[in-house]
Amino acid sequence: MNCSVSDQERILFLLRELCNQFGPKFERNTNMSLSRFELLHQLYQTDEMTQSTLQKSVNIDNAAITRHLKQLEAQGMVVRRRNPSDHRETFVSLTTEGREQIIACSTEKRCFVNQMLQDFSPEELHILTDMLVRIQSNISKY
Repeated sequence: MNCSVSDQERILFLLRELCNQFGPKFERNTNMSLSRFELLHQLYQTDEMTQSTLQKSVNIDNAAITRHLKQLEAQGMVVRRRNPSDHRETFVSLTTEGREQIIACSTEKRCFVNQMLQDFSPEELHILTDMLVRIQSNISKY
């Protein structure tokens, strides 16, 4: 019996496969996981933010943000400090090493993205971006 897959199902499988491929290839090219890159990038945009705000901005769970920040802190890329007026709250900021690392990694990220999207016209990129935003919006409503 022949089992056909609808175009919609094929899109789902292709997106899943892209997700599975994307992370390891990004890390191989940048020497940093995409999650850590996102964390450092968010911190690069601000002087300091709370750990809970950072967690929400990169959309990862509490255990993951703590694990990532502990490792980044051990590598000397971030510093954490308790809020003196509310000890339940932790502030996070980049160190000089963290700033240098995100700048260096940003160059590698651009190369990775350029390679990933080579041969796409500006119009195709615009259409793809619009479609992905629509998919994201649809999923968030589900």
